[in-house]
Amino acid sequence: MKKRVMYFGHPINTYGTKFEEKLLKIIKQARPDFKIENPNQLHHQEGYQQWKKDTGNGMDYFFKVVLPKCDTGIFLPFSDGAWGAGVYGEAEWFFKRNKKTILWTIYKNGYIFSLDYDQFQRARKLSVEDTIKRVRDEKGEMIPF
Repeated sequence: MKKRVMYFGHPINTYGTKFEEKLLKIIKQARPDFKIENPNQLHHQEGYQQWKKDTGNGMDYFFKVVLPKCDTGIFLPFSDGAWGAGVYGEAEWFFKRNKKTILWTIYKNGYIFSLDYDQFQRARKLSVEDTIKRVRDEKGEMIPF
């Protein structure tokens, strides 16, 4: 039987870090029945850049190519509970297709909670600009999560 696929939406300043490794391990242990689709993979980074070049919107790569192949998602907000614009948009993509969907939220401490549509509607979504300010400094360098 083919494993269902769970998308792992998380801020880019966690990509390639020990923290990301820790969260992936926790998710795999908690949900061994799912294959984890991590956007922090070279083919996804290349897909994003190609869509950005071709269409002007790199996120459409995830919305039109990656997410439709996933069954559900797990998402990491920032430590204060605010959701980055991209991560919020990815979770919203699932809910717009089926409001009865139950997604999961993983917090910095590794706790995983179900996230229903009503809870999601109350989440604090950051603008693209505010999200960028949380992940990159004025020089464009990554800010640690």
